[in-house]
Amino acid sequence: MKRDLYIDFAKGLATLSIIFIHTAFWSGQFYIPAEVRVFSLVFDVALFYALSGITSGSNIEKTFYRLLKLQITYMIFVTFLFFLDYFFKVLGLSFFSLEWLQRFYSTFGSKYTTVGISSVPQWQNLGNWYLHQYTNADTFPVVMGSFWYLKVYFILTVFGVLILRFFPKHINWFIGICLALTLIFNIFPEIYPTGQVGYVAFYLSLFLIANKMRGKTIPAKIIPLLYGIVAAALIWMFWYYGSEIFYKINKNKFPPKVPYIIWSLFSLVTLFVFYNRLKVTKENFVTYIGKNAIFFYFAQGISSSLVYFLVVPLKEKMSWWILMILIYIINIILAFIISGGLKKIDTLGWKILEFLRIKTAAK
Repeated sequence: MKRDLYIDFAKGLATLSIIFIHTAFWSGQFYIPAEVRVFSLVFDVALFYALSGITSGSNIEKTFYRLLKLQITYMIFVTFLFFLDYFFKVLGLSFFSLEWLQRFYSTFGSKYTTVGISSVPQWQNLGNWYLHQYTNADTFPVVMGSFWYLKVYFILTVFGVLILRFFPKHINWFIGICLALTLIFNIFPEIYPTGQVGYVAFYLSLFLIANKMRGKTIPAKIIPLLYGIVAAALIWMFWYYGSEIFYKINKNKFPPKVPYIIWSLFSLVTLFVFYNRLKVTKENFVTYIGKNAIFFYFAQGISSSLVYFLVVPLKEKMSWWILMILIYIINIILAFIISGGLKKIDTLGWKILEFLRIKTAAK
């Protein structure tokens, strides 16, 4: 089957948007206006779950094999991150001195773990990362702050493929159940479950809706209606919650509540409107990012952490919007370079595993 470059293009744009979000909400939280940071959430992580639904099928074996490969790639990455984090804290004087790290934490608050020299690696952290308990990586705080997406992706993909395989004629029922649960959780917030249950209820419905859209095109005559519904939902949101809800969109993202869901509707409608309508015929920089989205997602966590060290000395020397554009461009360049390195590390990791398999195989 010929690869759909629109999917790669959409993944690439979504990844670039995530890099901008993490530029705005992490290092940018102390110099970028709140209004700009909120608007950065228009094209957010919900797009990835929708794209996963479009590209997923009912083949359990293929899906589980893909998830297993992703888990191993993830474990290779966090192993590399563990030693890199330890190196920077203990031996990384050629790049960032301990004084620089201490200045970073004193500048950006106590929500990050205090940096200190330790001669013994905290091996329990690596074990926690393998099991998707995202304890902080001190030198690269954005990495673990990004990984909530990965755990939810694993969970909803497993549920999604099981539904597609065993209940193909009842997908609408499952969409209805997920949407009903999301609505109930929002009407009665005191029963909104902690952990990943609240996330999966909404994102699984999005995954299944996107899967039903697979190969279909939204008729042109209903596009104005869809955007009209989005506009009406936004108007209702500001009327019901008040104008201050605008500044609380990010707080309503974890887990996804009604204001954030409404805020994400524009990007989701736009994704489906252009699906099977916008033809991407040639590979380009954006499709390359989309093809390698997981490595860019890993890489942007490191790059978005590194740009903190540029923001500290520069934020008082130029206008916020110039600094924002500069840091965003640097973040993209760093993510591009780091993702290339991570692909090589991943290849090396798989070669080591294959070597060990051969050596330990029964003769």
